[in-house]
Amino acid sequence: MSDKTPSPDILNDLISAALKAGADAAEAVSAHRASLSVGVRNGALEDVEREEARDLGLRVFIGRRQATVSASDLSDATRARLVERAVAMAKLAPEDPYAALAPQDRLAAAPHADLDLYDPAERSAEALEAAAAEAEAAALAVSGVSKSEGGHASWSASEWRLVTSHGFDGRHRGSAFSLGVGVIAEKDGAMERGGESRAVRHLSDLPDAASIGLKAGERAVARVGPRKIASTTAPVIFENRVATQVLSPLLGAISGPSIARGSSFLKDKLNQSVLPTGVDLIDDPFRPRGLGSTPFDDEGVAVERREIVRDGVLTTWLLNTASAAQLSLQTTGHASRGLAGPSGVSPHNLHLTPGEGDLDALMAQAGTGLLITSMFGPSLNGNTGDWSAGVSGFWFENGQRAYPVSEVTVAGNLIELYARLQRAGDLEFRGSFNSPSLLFDKVAIAGK
Repeated sequence: MSDKTPSPDILNDLISAALKAGADAAEAVSAHRASLSVGVRNGALEDVEREEARDLGLRVFIGRRQATVSASDLSDATRARLVERAVAMAKLAPEDPYAALAPQDRLAAAPHADLDLYDPAERSAEALEAAAAEAEAAALAVSGVSKSEGGHASWSASEWRLVTSHGFDGRHRGSAFSLGVGVIAEKDGAMERGGESRAVRHLSDLPDAASIGLKAGERAVARVGPRKIASTTAPVIFENRVATQVLSPLLGAISGPSIARGSSFLKDKLNQSVLPTGVDLIDDPFRPRGLGSTPFDDEGVAVERREIVRDGVLTTWLLNTASAAQLSLQTTGHASRGLAGPSGVSPHNLHLTPGEGDLDALMAQAGTGLLITSMFGPSLNGNTGDWSAGVSGFWFENGQRAYPVSEVTVAGNLIELYARLQRAGDLEFRGSFNSPSLLFDKVAIAGK
């Protein structure tokens, strides 16, 4: 990415202007993003999208009142209007007893060691088109695949900088390269979709196009001819690619805003067992080349590696400054925000520690049950933990896949399910949240 970020003085000038206009405190953010994406279908170019954006965000505080504004025009006149509008809005805003900059003693004092998040390589439109076409061709070459839903490839780079009136000034930048393809397999008039995609920080870490296409084609073919199954209660395994979807409600349930509202099925579980003994859930913002890695959170607070669940016991909430103040606690460095609006809460790089054995060993252990490879339409009662989701995958018997299944719903209470979780050893670091395949020994399955 070329060096087109706002000059070092723009954010400090915004802060100074806001204080002169009547703000008691302020923070300014700049974001620069460049991206290029290409789509193909049946070997022909379908679309090309190029983005080059530079944006500013300003949050001001007057007492316990706050307001945020943003702009993509960096001219002097626009910045002056930005300050004027923000201060005027803050004067009219309702008081929020928890509105404030992050505590100064919690700010990141110095950058962490290089996290290797930025690859200066830029892929041309021609290179992206060639990669997408190669992945699509490999998928279409799989016997049984009949149609393409398209291949896509992209490159992006971004830089984020945060400056506050109480002395924080930090920036980080990152890159991303992605490649994926979706196809349709057909047999006796029945059609099923399958796909594969990957995203990485460095181009050299991206799997080759042929292997991505092959995996997409094989997935589609394996799903052809699904059966419906009768409603039952049986062991259920979530394949590692989808296992995080059954774990993600845990994150929402331990977020500071949920706890402060009292709308969490885990609100009484701090320092208690929520997963089986021996299981850890780790949040590591310092994983080199991690898609969720960062040297500081979006309020400038120092981040750290945390065992959110240690030996099955929940050790912490995920807190930003506001939710920490509501709970009379300290922020945990999990603030997440865009250019406009106050901070929310988000983890960094999460992974559930693996057990032993591969997916086949987990199926052998379970004997007979349902292997889930795709989920959609999850439903959650945030207060009770009652959960359900539509799924598809494979019925297995005697530890072996027997046939594909679809139009199935699984349901249960997550507090009870989490307590019986069993892990395979097939953890792969593919995204910012990763899990091995997970077995639950007894789950309600609604079929035909």
